[in-house]
Amino acid sequence: MLPTASLCRAQQVYHQERAALATLENVRRVSTKAALAWGQEAAMADRRESRLERRRAIADAVALEARPAPATDFEDLWLSENPDRGLALP
Repeated sequence: MLPTASLCRAQQVYHQERAALATLENVRRVSTKAALAWGQEAAMADRRESRLERRRAIADAVALEARPAPATDFEDLWLSENPDRGLALP
C-alpha cells in the first residue's frame, strides 16, 4: 500500500520538529534526512494522486460516452415479435 501525500507531509513535519528539538547531533542529522526523504515521498505521492484523479476523470468521461442513449421512440416499446400479441406489462 502506498502512503498518501498527507501522511508523508505529517511524517515530514514530525521529523523536522524532532530534528529541531534534538540535543544529540546524530539524532538531528538522521531526523533531518528522514524529513527530506518524507518530503520527496510526498512529492511523488502528489504526482501519483493527481495521475489517479486524471485517470478517474477520463474513465468517467468514457463511461458517459459509452452509455447508450435513452430510447425516444416509445412506439418501438409496444411492438412485439408476434403481431397477434402485445407486450406483457411489468
